[in-house]
Amino acid sequence: MTGLELFAATLGVIAVWLTVKQNPWCWPIGLVMVLIYSWIFFEVKLYSDMLLQVIYAALQIYGWWQWTRAGDMRHGREVSHLQGSSVLYGLLIGAVASLLLGAAMAHWTDAAQPWLDAALTGFSLVAQVWMAQKRVQCWPLWIAVDVIYVGLFIYKDLHLTAALYGLFLLLAVQGWRTWRAAPALRT
Repeated sequence: MTGLELFAATLGVIAVWLTVKQNPWCWPIGLVMVLIYSWIFFEVKLYSDMLLQVIYAALQIYGWWQWTRAGDMRHGREVSHLQGSSVLYGLLIGAVASLLLGAAMAHWTDAAQPWLDAALTGFSLVAQVWMAQKRVQCWPLWIAVDVIYVGLFIYKDLHLTAALYGLFLLLAVQGWRTWRAAPALRT
């Protein structure tokens, strides 16, 4: 555990807690966190996760815009539900991205866990986009991804990060409960 990992983990807890509370400051705080984690994951050869953090940086900006400027009269998005076909389509995109990235990482890099890392990356991207759009379905997907991430980070001796993802898991459960209770629109 390094001071940098501790700082990034602290920012991560704050960012996810603010997300559960639907506070748009989750996005700029999350931006700093993902930039730090991109370096940490590079150092431990989790290249798919490193790339994921770079993509998350762009999605942090997208999320900020969605939560503060999109929607009716520029008041930001409201919590909503995806229809079943949209959920399946998103999961299919996550699976295809996982396979393509896993093959690339297994073939062209010395990635520590190319297939698992790629699968977590693919589905995390789907969850992140859904979260930026305030879709309730982001939370059960985050729950599934976070459970697996905890095991991966323990395996890679990133114990603080594993603990962080354990906390993310608890926050995702709370987020799911909170967002399901919010007035939601069917889209």
